[in-house]
Amino acid sequence: MFQFLSGAWALLLGMLLLTLGNGVQSTLLGIRGEIEGFSTFEMSLVMSGYFLGFLGGSRVTPEMIRRVGHVRVFAALASFISAMIIIFPTFANPTVWFLCRVMLGFCFSGVYVTAESWLNNAATNETRGQALSLYVIVQMIGVITAQAIMVTADPSGFVLFVIPSVLVSISFAPILLSISPTPAFEATKPMSLRELFLISPLGVVGMFLLGGIFSAQFGMSAVYAASIGLSVTEISIFVASFYVGGMLVQYPLGWLSDRMDRRVLIMFAGLIGGAGAIIGMLLGSSFAMLLMAAALIGGFSNPLYSLLIAHANDYLEHDDMAAASGGMVFINGLGAIAGPVLTGWLMGVSGSSGYFLFLAILMLATAAYAAFRMTRRPAIAVEDTSSYAAVLPTSSPFAVEVAQEFAIETALEEEEAENAQ
Repeated sequence: MFQFLSGAWALLLGMLLLTLGNGVQSTLLGIRGEIEGFSTFEMSLVMSGYFLGFLGGSRVTPEMIRRVGHVRVFAALASFISAMIIIFPTFANPTVWFLCRVMLGFCFSGVYVTAESWLNNAATNETRGQALSLYVIVQMIGVITAQAIMVTADPSGFVLFVIPSVLVSISFAPILLSISPTPAFEATKPMSLRELFLISPLGVVGMFLLGGIFSAQFGMSAVYAASIGLSVTEISIFVASFYVGGMLVQYPLGWLSDRMDRRVLIMFAGLIGGAGAIIGMLLGSSFAMLLMAAALIGGFSNPLYSLLIAHANDYLEHDDMAAASGGMVFINGLGAIAGPVLTGWLMGVSGSSGYFLFLAILMLATAAYAAFRMTRRPAIAVEDTSSYAAVLPTSSPFAVEVAQEFAIETALEEEEAENAQ
């Protein structure tokens, strides 16, 4: 661990600063949109733009890296991020904001791919699991800390837009000045969605539903909180609760998933998250209940990303795991694009409580489909399942591929140990 940290601390610091900047701008836009008088549906379109750009960036960035290299891609995209963030307060127009969010999503996807490939290159087979765990922790800390930054200035001014712009600009330094060598980059050809669905229907359907769930959390939580009149401090605490819950539950749920039928765990995670959404829908007038709802939803939805990947791996050959990751990320991205738009539409039809109604429907649908799949084929023996590797929906496709590599390496090591006995 210490050996890995000594070589990768600069990369992790750079990723922390990037996550801080991303977390601030996402929450800030939800609040500023209310101040500017944008409708809930307009804001839902604005917030969906990030996920549209993120999905596009994840497909295009590998080719950009192969053409001009990691350093140039990272520096160019990070520069665009800084510029886009400053445009928001300068041009208070939903169309401009939507286009800026698309560009932000594209650029953040690109810098995440670049930085994560560097981080993976700094890890060895023995430290890759630790690297993934540290990366997840850094991401969680970044998003949670970003909410604390929100209370340092007036969201109606420029300062809170300048802060994430500066954070992203500073993030260049530790990453670009890192002594870690520039890694070779080879993108894995994705498996077709039809083939992936035939192998793991729950993995594909669950990933699509989870895309909507996560994008509603990351993109619309601040919009919802602003629409019901919470203060900036209350909004920051509310948004942070989703990620505090995820950080607390991620590893206990992962530990359990290596010791039982993952479909049962996915079903219960969906049920508990759905119960949290119902609490928010019925008792949302109490701030304490709102925080409980957010912690339950975030606590049991964030780990679902890793759970669904691990479940799909249980039915894949080792050689197909990396190829399957591209399809899993793509279907998750499609759900993420639709999530904010559907959330905004529901909030327009049924009021602010439509935010939690949307989350309840998707969480409970995930639980129901997991229960249905348990009737279609028997569980795989626990000793034959793949290893759980923590990774978050905010990560790029490259991080998912790294998690797949870790699962493959762990499985091969276990097979070698069994054969040696």
